Amino acid sequence: MQIEVNTDHNVHGGEGLATYVKTDLASTLARFDGWLTRVEVHLSDNGGTKPEDKKCVIEARPGSKQPVAVTHHATTVDDAYAGAAHKVKSVLDSLYSRAHDHKGAESIRHMAPPENPEQVGVIDDPQAPTSP
Repeated sequence: MQIEVNTDHNVHGGEGLATYVKTDLASTLARFDGWLTRVEVHLSDNGGTKPEDKKCVIEARPGSKQPVAVTHHATTVDDAYAGAAHKVKSVLDSLYSRAHDHKGAESIRHMAPPENPEQVGVIDDPQAPTSP
């Protein structure tokens, strides 16, 4: 999984912020490591007068699926990132569970094939009479 961190010219933190975001997001999304191809993080500061003018957008790209994007606004860059990271983990958990589990059980698409295909559909009943 490739993680890219982008900031606008109003967000200060440099390489230290990017390293923190990459390591924290990698550990947060470790469960989806083989499923995600790339994650992009966009941190921005609108510079307005509103208290919640910091914004974090996280876009996750699962292989062979549509990208997922979440946005979180907060008063600090750290809070904006933490909120967006929580949201993207929640959304990916839901998508991943739906793709791999069906009504609380393994999906038939992800079940292992039978060991002996000739025995598929054959009922083994020890009390059944044997044919001569």
